[in-house]
Amino acid sequence: MNSPQEIIDLVEKLGTAHFAVIGDVMVDSYIYGIHERMSPEAPVPVVDVGHREERLGGAANVALNLKALGAKVTVLSVVGDDDSGNRLIELLSEKDLNGSQLIQSKERKTTIKHRVIANDKHLLRVDEERIEDLSTADENALLKKLKEGLEQASFQAVIFQDYNKGVLTKRLIEEGIKLCNEYDVFCAVDPKKDHFLVYQKVSLFKPNLKEIIGGLNWQKPTSTEEELKSISQALQSRIGCDSLLLTLSERGVLFMQGNDLGILPAMPRNIVDVSGAGDTVLALASASLALGLDIETAAYLSNMAGGLVCEKVGVVPIDKEELIQTILNSN
Repeated sequence: MNSPQEIIDLVEKLGTAHFAVIGDVMVDSYIYGIHERMSPEAPVPVVDVGHREERLGGAANVALNLKALGAKVTVLSVVGDDDSGNRLIELLSEKDLNGSQLIQSKERKTTIKHRVIANDKHLLRVDEERIEDLSTADENALLKKLKEGLEQASFQAVIFQDYNKGVLTKRLIEEGIKLCNEYDVFCAVDPKKDHFLVYQKVSLFKPNLKEIIGGLNWQKPTSTEEELKSISQALQSRIGCDSLLLTLSERGVLFMQGNDLGILPAMPRNIVDVSGAGDTVLALASASLALGLDIETAAYLSNMAGGLVCEKVGVVPIDKEELIQTILNSN
């Protein structure tokens, strides 16, 4: 495992790195307020609205985490040709993220997740979305932008963030990974059930336990470390990935690369909201491996970062200075 100083040097080095994030981007909309009474119309809480907020979500939150650490990030996706799509592009610009490669399609609807939070508790979520696969024309346009980016830009990694919203189709996944391998660029993925085994020969495969159970149609979810290691080795062999990172919620994270296999326990945290934690883990793990850290260190750093964002309400990116201070305090 790398030393604390080497880990901090890596975090600082992110300021010179360039990553591409491709996948389902969305707007996370928040309504904050106070709940003091129940509705007379139905057994539901009444929330007196204090303020509203919009944030980047989905794959855009992976990009936001990398940007928060100082990296340059290009976002590749397809959204609707609608007001919400325009707003998403504005949010990218406000965060100094490169959204020039975003495609607005009349055949899509921009995904919005509305969350109602009262008394610091998440009460309700309402989604607006269409989740059918991209049209062939939109697939072609997005693949063209990825190829142009690989030809013209010095990406340290391409990160696929799949939320099963239709952007990452089977064809786009297969041809996108092929392009990354052709240009010898590190590629990582956070998979979902629909295309779980389509992500063949990626550099990093990062599912959580629920995804690995669903993706493999696993009838007997495991509880022992040996069973977890066994199923992870079988999965790595089946998809041909270089590295595997399996997040286990309160049990920590399993890491594997070649003969290097182990489980790191979760760090004690005051968990408030797990929303977006997987995005943070993917961002940190991908950056760590792409820039030269070993798999155990990548697991350690991403596990730590994921725990830190779980202490915040809503989907938020990692705080660079807080992360560095936590690294220093833990050693």
